[in-house]
Amino acid sequence: MKMVIAVVQDKDSGRLSQLLVKKGFRATKLASTGGFLRAGNTTFLIGTADENVPEVIELIRQSCKSRQQMVTPVSPLGSAVDSFLPYPLEVQVGGAAVFVLDVEQFHSF
Repeated sequence: MKMVIAVVQDKDSGRLSQLLVKKGFRATKLASTGGFLRAGNTTFLIGTADENVPEVIELIRQSCKSRQQMVTPVSPLGSAVDSFLPYPLEVQVGGAAVFVLDVEQFHSF
C-alpha cells in the first residue's frame, strides 16, 4: 500500500477532486499555504494499492497545470522596510508536488 501526498494550487483542487471521485479513488483534502507566495494550496492524502499509483499520478498530472503569474513579493520579515522595494515579478505557479510513501500499516476503526 502507498500514500500519495499531492500539494496542488487551490485553482486546481476542484478538478483533481472530481477526477479522483470519478475514478473511484478516495482522498482526504487539507487546506495548506505555500511558503514563498503565501498562497492557498490543497494537500491531498490518497491511500491506494501499489499498482494504482501510476494512475493516481496521471490524474494529478492531467488536472494540475503550471502557469505563469505576476506577483508582488511580500516584505521579508526582519528586514528594514525602507530597503525593500516590492517590484512585481513573474513566477511559475500551479502544477503539483507529489510524494509517494510506503505504508507499513493501515487500520480503519
